[in-house]
Amino acid sequence: MVGDELDEATRDRMEQHLEMLSKEMARMLQELQHKRSPELGSRISNLATYIAIRNKWSPGELWDRSEWVHVVVENLLFACQQSNLLSVGFCPGLGPAIGVGSAFDCWSSQEDEPIYRMLVCLKSPHGHTFCLEPGTVADKSRIRVELECTCTAQLMVRPMLCFLHNSKEQLRKEQKPSLLHTLCTASYLDVHKTARWFQDLVRENKAIVRLLRSRYCLLTVLPSRRSCKVEIKHISGITMLIEMSLAVQLGDSDIFMSSQGREDIFIPSTTWTLNCAYAEAKFLWLMFYQTPDDTLLSCLQVCTRMLVGTGFSSYTLKTVLMHLLTTTPLSGWRRTDFLLRLGDIMRYLCCCLEEKRLNHFFFGNEKIPEEIVLPPALERAEPVNLFQHLAQDPAAHEQAMCEFEELQHWLTVQLFF
Repeated sequence: MVGDELDEATRDRMEQHLEMLSKEMARMLQELQHKRSPELGSRISNLATYIAIRNKWSPGELWDRSEWVHVVVENLLFACQQSNLLSVGFCPGLGPAIGVGSAFDCWSSQEDEPIYRMLVCLKSPHGHTFCLEPGTVADKSRIRVELECTCTAQLMVRPMLCFLHNSKEQLRKEQKPSLLHTLCTASYLDVHKTARWFQDLVRENKAIVRLLRSRYCLLTVLPSRRSCKVEIKHISGITMLIEMSLAVQLGDSDIFMSSQGREDIFIPSTTWTLNCAYAEAKFLWLMFYQTPDDTLLSCLQVCTRMLVGTGFSSYTLKTVLMHLLTTTPLSGWRRTDFLLRLGDIMRYLCCCLEEKRLNHFFFGNEKIPEEIVLPPALERAEPVNLFQHLAQDPAAHEQAMCEFEELQHWLTVQLFF
């Protein structure tokens, strides 16, 4: 069983590390139990306040909860990584967990519990390397696993035979199989196999289970083919749903290939999807710091709120907003201009719908701030039209225009009635 092979010294180090962080978990839980959403007192005088009150969790509460989730996941990954290091097999290393999505950006519009989505970075084990097709970045791709010579390697966790320069018979007798024989299909990293491996690592790790129980929490691993979904319930009634997608970083960039994908459609098990969530979050936080006040956050809250029940995704409005932030003066994103900026967003979306074209923010965009690190292939790429389906399907385009009119009507009602 994973996690049961720890020697006494390592177990002590793990317990000390986990106990140190558990105090922070306990403090955060106590704060969360005493949080209360604001109540409606006097008549609402502006749309931003209306949206904030309609949301179940305020930005401050979302921040506190996301911080608690981050501490829990870091504890979990530390315990899993310790088990990995002592394992006699060849497993991917677990890098840092990166919180992505609206729950971590503090502009979630969900009235119920938000889903905390995280990317868990995978690092190739000794003697292996992860490779994409040279010079290409696509929305979907495969990750090829190649073996490396370790004959002259000096920094090794433990002695190992070189997979390339030792006989198959010797490797079979004296060493565990390579990643190619455990988590791959036809030399490509398999999403389903890797997700199951990580799920087992989480489910069977005794240290994290004991820690959570000591804080009156119960962890349950939920079924998923492409990620690791866990539910954490506290005795107070607080429930956290966390989805950890596995990801491989593209060089030193802010872009990843991720296991994340819809469960209701068929995706080959060796297919990984391009994930720009970290780059998007990094860009938005950069903008938060450079704009005069919290108007940008209010716009994000309003946009995601008004999309509930429509055919438009929050990603569409976020893309529109990111394009506007690189084409309009940041000094104009202030409270006195809140309605003007909201109008800009609606006009930009309307133009994109009429032209049946909304470019992906990161493909071939020369206006990306230098703080955002992109793979060279993505910088050189041709723009990708997110509204291509509208250009190909007149019925879908007509439906989108009707839904846009409904959005305008909703906004008008909230502003003037």
